[in-house]
Amino acid sequence: MPVATTVPSPPAATTTPRVAPRRTRVWALAEARWAAAATLAFLVALPLQLAGAPAWTWGPLYAVAYAAGGWEPALAGLRALTERTLDVDLLMIVAALGAAAIGQVMDGALLIVIFATSGALEALATARTQDSVRGLLDLAPATATRLTGDGGEETVATAALVVGDTVLVRPGERVGADGRVLSGVSEVDQATITGEPLPAAKEPGDEVFAGTLNGLGALRVRVERDAGDSVLARIVAMVAEASDTKAPTQLFIEKVEQRYSVGLVVVTLAVFAVPLLLGAELAGALLRAMTFMIVASPCAVVLATMPPLLSAIANAGRHGVLVKSAVVMERIGQVDAVALDKTGTLTEGTPRVTAIRPLPGAGLSADALLTCAAAAEHPSEHPLARAVVRAARDRDGALPEAEDFAATPGTGVRARVDGALVEVGAPTRLLPGDDPDVRATVAELEESGHTAVLVLRDGVPVGVLGIADRLRTDAAATVGALRALTGRTPMLVTGDNPRAAARLAEEAGIDDVRAGLLPQDKVAAVREQERAGRRVLVVGDGVNDAPALAAAHTGVAMGRAGSDLALETADAVIVRDELATVPAVVRLSRAARKLVVQNLVIASVFISGLAAWDLIGELPLPLGVLGHEGSTVIVGLNGLRLLREAAWRRAAGRAG
Repeated sequence: MPVATTVPSPPAATTTPRVAPRRTRVWALAEARWAAAATLAFLVALPLQLAGAPAWTWGPLYAVAYAAGGWEPALAGLRALTERTLDVDLLMIVAALGAAAIGQVMDGALLIVIFATSGALEALATARTQDSVRGLLDLAPATATRLTGDGGEETVATAALVVGDTVLVRPGERVGADGRVLSGVSEVDQATITGEPLPAAKEPGDEVFAGTLNGLGALRVRVERDAGDSVLARIVAMVAEASDTKAPTQLFIEKVEQRYSVGLVVVTLAVFAVPLLLGAELAGALLRAMTFMIVASPCAVVLATMPPLLSAIANAGRHGVLVKSAVVMERIGQVDAVALDKTGTLTEGTPRVTAIRPLPGAGLSADALLTCAAAAEHPSEHPLARAVVRAARDRDGALPEAEDFAATPGTGVRARVDGALVEVGAPTRLLPGDDPDVRATVAELEESGHTAVLVLRDGVPVGVLGIADRLRTDAAATVGALRALTGRTPMLVTGDNPRAAARLAEEAGIDDVRAGLLPQDKVAAVREQERAGRRVLVVGDGVNDAPALAAAHTGVAMGRAGSDLALETADAVIVRDELATVPAVVRLSRAARKLVVQNLVIASVFISGLAAWDLIGELPLPLGVLGHEGSTVIVGLNGLRLLREAAWRRAAGRAG
């Protein structure tokens, strides 16, 4: 019996914090209630029959068991039949009715009871899978306190918040929307989103996520994403979308299933008719045919594929990796080559001051040089200016006032600081002439992969700052893990200059570097690998990575800073920007594929063994029912093993 794969719409959340995701209760499922009714009727009827009670005492109870356990699959099977599709559920009902027609009422009822019970178990397993995803949205509060323009407060639904709104998050409340702190200091428990075990300190300028739990401080947060675009909403939407897709293996099985079911009916008729022609009794021939129809039905085969893949999708989603479809989850494990973008993927994507070089004779210390440059850069919104200001504040915190600020695109900024004219910008634009000290310092920094920023005071060069993007802490380990999984070192594809790319590649342990690439060049690099027979996994984050993500066998986007185009184009999204989850998902996909193979082997062994027994010998109907439905349950539960936390720990290479 196939497992339902539709993820229902999430219910409205409350502001009450939940310790664990809500779990579907057994009796909340209609399948479980009908199965229980059928089982109870059977258990009451069986001892009455065995004790020799009149048929009128136990006959109606068996009828209740047939009706309670069989009406739903019978109705579904008839609907499928109107669409010219032969459903295996209908075959089970026909077999049970056939057994009753020849006097084997108890055997038919047993088939119905086991069939209904296995269906209830599958429905429960599917519901629990959905719970793990739906529970994420339960973390988001239903309402938020929005601050009005006149300084007042109003309680609104979080769904009504729009970008630009300011909300007040009081101590102990959950954050209502993804946004950035405007004022206030607190610690926020972000374990549900980032996986960090300890609360993260939050102050003005820091990002916060919907559903995370505020600590003891009050925060004013400017909303930066609509409710439907929050990290939590993205997780649920993408996993729901993934659950509605089917992997190639599943599609192949469904194509074969129809032909197999038609063939099964033909063979069953032959198993019934041939013995009759040879003089066998009607009851015996019909019983053998009904038993054959039961044991040869492909229920377990149909159930072999989707539970492992959907379990892997749900588990990955809980850990911040959104796999968009079952097709993608199956494909990820097939990759044997990897191409990584540099900025925002291997690196943090945030430029930082990593070198401070006062020039000889300038009379400035490193701290004084940095403070001077930061004061002039403070009014600027340029990313490099932000890096200089952040570095100065990290060292000292206080910056002198800047006056007469002016910015020239492509050149830099100028401002008057403590009475002196300070200029900060590109060396070639600020100082066209030849200065040996400046030239040597700039060359040294650029050779080591930095962006050089020159600082002048009253027209005299006083120092050079080196700004670079830092390698992610998990980059080298991720590269090593991907090398072990694919058998070759990942390739670095970047539009950055060759010197910066080479420096970073050396730190990360990459020897195949393709630098200075335009978007079409990245696509060409991917296709070159594919022409060599490789299945390439591309990991990137920017608009310029989108063509390569689309061209690759599988594309993965870094979600936190990724462009909308990259997120839409990619097959999977890493919400938390944890690069180490890439090899983990590859391992999880391969584990899912192994379970699919295991399930197909289990199903094939049971079906072929029981069918051969019935054709060669005499397989008792109750034993055939137990074997068939037992194999279906085993296959279903085996596929759900990947829902466990231990499955992710193994995939991530962690013990326990």
